[in-house]
Amino acid sequence: MLTLHVADATPGTAVLVEGAYIAALGPYEDLAAAYPRARVRRWPGILTPGLLNPYGPELLEQAYHPDPREADEFGTRPVTGERARALFRAEPSRQGASARRGVQRMLAHGTVAVAGELRSRAALDAVRRAGLAVGGRPPNLPGPASFSPRPLVLLPRLTVGGPARFAVFDVPDPAALVRLGASTCVATVVAGRLVHRRA
Repeated sequence: MLTLHVADATPGTAVLVEGAYIAALGPYEDLAAAYPRARVRRWPGILTPGLLNPYGPELLEQAYHPDPREADEFGTRPVTGERARALFRAEPSRQGASARRGVQRMLAHGTVAVAGELRSRAALDAVRRAGLAVGGRPPNLPGPASFSPRPLVLLPRLTVGGPARFAVFDVPDPAALVRLGASTCVATVVAGRLVHRRA
């Protein structure tokens, strides 16, 4: 099945997806005319190749991501430091669910690739199941681990025949994405699948 993705602020960069790969790239009007039976997904903002988050180990192995039902006890933000280590020591089974929730948060921030040496089976499985690419870690990490790291690291431009992996951000241009951060993500596609859509 063909799906045509287009974002309002970048109509010249529409993406036609077939299965897990990019079948065509180009202006929306041209692709819509050439593939009239394709399902169309329209998004606000800009369509990008998606982000690489360089803080894989920090976010997926060293932080505990509470279940929403645990909000009264742990809050809704990641638990870090000694408190997270104590939770994992007391209940090692928490690692798998925490890593899966961490990956979901990454996807919700337009992350399609992760970097850093992951060592735990739980984190490796969560990344593999989600279909995230694994990339090289930049030599210098400027700030604390974050789902919206500064600076943002965009993946290389999309190519026909390449993996259908990209993200859409509800901003008018790339400068606004840099200024406002990855929390503006409205959609993330990995291996041709819509893995995040902002409600």
